[in-house]
Amino acid sequence: MSKVPLHVLPGFVAAARARNLSRAAASLHVTVSALSHQMRGLEELLGQRLFDRGPRGLSLTPAGERLFGQVAPHLDAISAALAPQPARNPHTLTVSVMPSVASSWLIPRLPAFTARHPDVELNLQSSIDVVDFDREDVDVAIRFGQGGWPELRTHLLFEEWVIPVCSPELLRRFPRAAQGDFTGVPLLRDLNERWHAWFERFGGTLPTRWVAAFDDTDALQRAAMEGMGVALGRLTMARPLIESGRLVALTGNRLLDRYAHYLVYPPRSENHPAVIAFRTWILDVAASESPAPRSEPPDTAGPQPLPRRRNRRR
Repeated sequence: MSKVPLHVLPGFVAAARARNLSRAAASLHVTVSALSHQMRGLEELLGQRLFDRGPRGLSLTPAGERLFGQVAPHLDAISAALAPQPARNPHTLTVSVMPSVASSWLIPRLPAFTARHPDVELNLQSSIDVVDFDREDVDVAIRFGQGGWPELRTHLLFEEWVIPVCSPELLRRFPRAAQGDFTGVPLLRDLNERWHAWFERFGGTLPTRWVAAFDDTDALQRAAMEGMGVALGRLTMARPLIESGRLVALTGNRLLDRYAHYLVYPPRSENHPAVIAFRTWILDVAASESPAPRSEPPDTAGPQPLPRRRNRRR
């Protein structure tokens, strides 16, 4: 076997971490085509497939996992040795969170944190992009996924449930939707195809035509608020809209999502005083509000009433 050219290894590590060639290429300031060509050349040179390529992005094969584990620590050590290391302010905390979770869940609870820790200067970054802790000045992140991110400390905050929701006006037009009969009712589709799992679990038939499809949960639930149709909304985001009367929760059923909400941070943040304070607080809040622990696999939760949120001040 010929020697592996060292210049392709940073591209491999970037692609393995991002699980997406476009994001990895952008972080390296190269084209997607060039990075893809490098990765295929590396696989041919090693005689092993390193990535599985699917519609949701990249995943490492066992051979890729082994190579990543052998190469990434050395590249990280080189980067750390060459990068300036400014002292981090122990009273400053930068949190990255998706805009939807920030507005519907985190921000309404943050006054309790700032009251408990008035010495912490909080910087909130709302973004859907995956944080690169090696390149960005971010201490912790709240992310929605399946967990298990390599080289990060990960804490489950709470699981997510999906429920059918619509506007009060639409429910007046289709009252049978309150009992879960969606025959002839306009339905809104999300890109995760949760309606397939819903009908498989609770019965019903997929429509021959969707009113509209959305790749953003905020836009999906806004369309439901405007009366376009019934959406499967995430309970974390839909709850404030339900409590304000802008959305109506239909049926008594809920479906456990395959994804959950996690607190994640790099090892360098583990002993940061502000991170310790935030971690302790948010895990406490999440535990006090979360529904019963998962007892069924994702997308197979049985019919249950919506979990109540405990009005417990922290």
